[in-house]
Amino acid sequence: MKGRVVVLDEIAGRKAAALIVNGRLEDLLIDNDDAVVPGAIFRAVCDRPLKGQGGMIVRLGDGNTGFLRQAKGFAPGDTFLVQVTGIAQDGKAAPVNTRVLFKSRYAIVTPGAAGFNVARTIKDEEERERLLEIGHEGMAEAPEGFGLILRSAANEANGEDVADDIAAMLDLAMAVTSDADGVPELLVDAPDAHVLAWRDWTSPVPDDVIEAEGAFEDHGVLDAIDDLQSPHAKLSGGASMMIEPTSALVAVDVNTAGDHSLAAGLKANMVAARDLPRQLRLRGLAGQITLDVAPMPKKDRRGFEDVLRRAFRADSTDTVLAGWTPLGLYELQRKRDRLPLKDLLRP
Repeated sequence: MKGRVVVLDEIAGRKAAALIVNGRLEDLLIDNDDAVVPGAIFRAVCDRPLKGQGGMIVRLGDGNTGFLRQAKGFAPGDTFLVQVTGIAQDGKAAPVNTRVLFKSRYAIVTPGAAGFNVARTIKDEEERERLLEIGHEGMAEAPEGFGLILRSAANEANGEDVADDIAAMLDLAMAVTSDADGVPELLVDAPDAHVLAWRDWTSPVPDDVIEAEGAFEDHGVLDAIDDLQSPHAKLSGGASMMIEPTSALVAVDVNTAGDHSLAAGLKANMVAARDLPRQLRLRGLAGQITLDVAPMPKKDRRGFEDVLRRAFRADSTDTVLAGWTPLGLYELQRKRDRLPLKDLLRP
């Protein structure tokens, strides 16, 4: 299967979406039944500060809680809007932010963050000017302090489609921000897997979009998901990774194909570095990641880091490359923005 293909189907009665590029599964989204998931917007009420952490626990309604890291100026009982930014871990409060964004395929409306911006990936000056003109027209009736970001997908998009996106997000933002007072409550659901695929997998534009029952089986997605249930991840050239989450961290062990030379180790490590973001994304793994690389010359460590950095730069999840430990392990810290695949597939 050549090209960029989006496949929409269901798994265990939940909406799911797969992104396949040149026959290989690149991303996978499966609906999370929990209401407190990234993208959801709540009316929150401050509950209590967490001493020593500079944060605040906020009530979100229905027994759900969030953790606001930057809570300066807030006091218990204050009411305001928050958006969930990550996944709650082990029964802890979900991370939330007061910087609420209303995001669609082409546009992001930003209450409280005035200004008009076009994605940096759009380089053509005439195109940037065209989009800014559409943006200024679309935001003419916006309240003071509202801003707009035009996403990379807007590049050369139909002007009416971009304007419609701006209008829809502005209407939603105005309705929600005018309803900030009251009891804690869910105001805007997080987008489901199909909406997320439509919103975030459109740059570049897919060569095909397939939506049908049984599409996952027909296009090899179910087989790929089965492979992801194993900690063993095959790499080109016969190398492999063992990817094993523990309660404290995710351990990744890079193995060669039986050749224990330093040259073989370097080759395996480079292949692993290129594929690691995809493997973590598909498996829904995050937090502290410890990489036990195959033996390679120390002089090649910088080249390995460069490859790893480029690979994660193309990934949408925030990842900090922490560096080498005294024992020769490489550590990363990855934002938790989705549930582990094994949890989503659990009956």
